[in-house]
Amino acid sequence: MPPYDLANRLVVGVASSALFDLSESDAVFREQGEEAYRAHQEEHVDDTLPPGVAFAFIRRLLSLNDLGEPDDPLVEVIILSRNDPDTGLRVMRSIQAHELPVTRAVFMQGRSPHAFMTALNMSLFLSANGDDVRAAVAAGLPAGHVLGSSYADDPDDPELRIAFDFDGVLAGDAAERVYQSGGLAEFRAHETLNAATPHDPGPLRDFLAGVNRIQRREEGRRRTDPGYPSRVHVSIVTARAAPAHERAVRSLKQWGLTVNGAFFLGGIDKGAVLKVLRPHIFFDDQVTHLRSTSRTTPSVHVPFGAINEP
Repeated sequence: MPPYDLANRLVVGVASSALFDLSESDAVFREQGEEAYRAHQEEHVDDTLPPGVAFAFIRRLLSLNDLGEPDDPLVEVIILSRNDPDTGLRVMRSIQAHELPVTRAVFMQGRSPHAFMTALNMSLFLSANGDDVRAAVAAGLPAGHVLGSSYADDPDDPELRIAFDFDGVLAGDAAERVYQSGGLAEFRAHETLNAATPHDPGPLRDFLAGVNRIQRREEGRRRTDPGYPSRVHVSIVTARAAPAHERAVRSLKQWGLTVNGAFFLGGIDKGAVLKVLRPHIFFDDQVTHLRSTSRTTPSVHVPFGAINEP
């Protein structure tokens, strides 16, 4: 049998801590140590873990595989875990109980698994372990630290809504560095002067490219089935405002990428807007924004760039 090729798929790595709510298990580990944790997981191996912060996002992302062929999925989700295979057994049984089509996993027995992201063609890794995420981003890999609680998912809502901040997430942080050193007026002048020059790509630019490939598959489905409703909706939600908005729009176009909606908020609280938009996941590089958004929205901190330097 030929090797399973990941090259043309959207591949996401997810730690069990992002996919499931492991608060009970983590408490055992912190209070009683590793051996008690292992015993706890073995004792509860058939107790299905409840959904975590990224569960709704992952479930909906995997549902898009019905746009492809059964043996040629568009999306591949792979577990990247610090658990050893024995304690990871509860995670895999919980995946089966929730009927998630996830069959591949890497278990590292206490070691960070992010080093395998490139080998597995991953354009995103999600974890509740902030140290693992920071190590991955420091190595130039696209990773995010999930924050907040699980999303009260509506099974009758077929959409997948993804929202991104722009600077430090889809784009690099050069403009943020200008803002940090020179303030808002200098930032606006710099972005206006360079409006026609695309930004360097940020850590999640390639992930958006993978999402756009799926959206193009949806466009193809609509051509043959005009009644097909689009299920993927992508927005940028950024503190930029006019005139700095233009460079963001032009950068996306010159990268060959698209979004369905754009919110140029100019300092308005993102949390209030996201509460209405209701994305299944939101990515931002600034913890100050995420303190607000994570109260109602599954949120992800991307610890990239100047704003996250010690």
